[in-house]
Amino acid sequence: MAPSGLAILIGAGPATGTGIARILSHPSHGNFALALLARNPSKLSSLATSLRSSTGPSTIIETFPTDTNPSNLSRAFAAIRSHPSFSGLKLKVGIFSIKHYSKKPFLEETHKEFTASLNEYVGGAFAFAQEFLRLLFEHHGDMSLVDGGEKKGTLIFTGTMGALRTNARFAAYGAGRSSVRMLAQSLAREYSAVGVHVVHTITNGPIEDEEGEAQKRGKTMSAESVGKTYLWLSEQGPELWTHELDMRPAQEKF
Repeated sequence: MAPSGLAILIGAGPATGTGIARILSHPSHGNFALALLARNPSKLSSLATSLRSSTGPSTIIETFPTDTNPSNLSRAFAAIRSHPSFSGLKLKVGIFSIKHYSKKPFLEETHKEFTASLNEYVGGAFAFAQEFLRLLFEHHGDMSLVDGGEKKGTLIFTGTMGALRTNARFAAYGAGRSSVRMLAQSLAREYSAVGVHVVHTITNGPIEDEEGEAQKRGKTMSAESVGKTYLWLSEQGPELWTHELDMRPAQEKF
């Protein structure tokens, strides 16, 4: 069965990213050809090997080691454009799901540390979104919905409760998370009319790539459940688009 399109995931880590990737690429779920982006080449290669073994030999999963530096992201997207595995496939989904954590007493944090945290996370989200949108419009054009255009794709930013409120010693973390939330809002308002669905999710609680007792009892989220939720978001039509979604296990306080 031919892939349903191309999905690009940055933040292909061992927990959340793995579950998302498995669902998006699995023939019985998303059936997307998948471009995986992450910082560590060896871990990324191992993840791709593991995913191929669990999703079957027909799945297309390619890796592109990169960080969130704009120049490096640009090179990664250029490689995706020209990769023979993706020939003839249209981009459908982009997911920005990298880790971002910073905790330090405010008076001990330097201006350099604070701005570096923002540059890596917020600047990375900005650069990824620009590259995604450019490639999306290359594949689908930019005709608006009102002029007869169709939905072109879905861009999802994985956030946390830090995007809504933050605590003492989390100045850089809160500033970064809330900034990406505002970026997602701005992009949704600018690009919804031309068929781009932009989503910001709030993961409120721990996530494990497991389907065990902790998940059954609602103590932790399963990574595959996040993946299934993201696939559902990507399948929404213009008649109803979710912009912000709060995700938590049943026992998580809120």
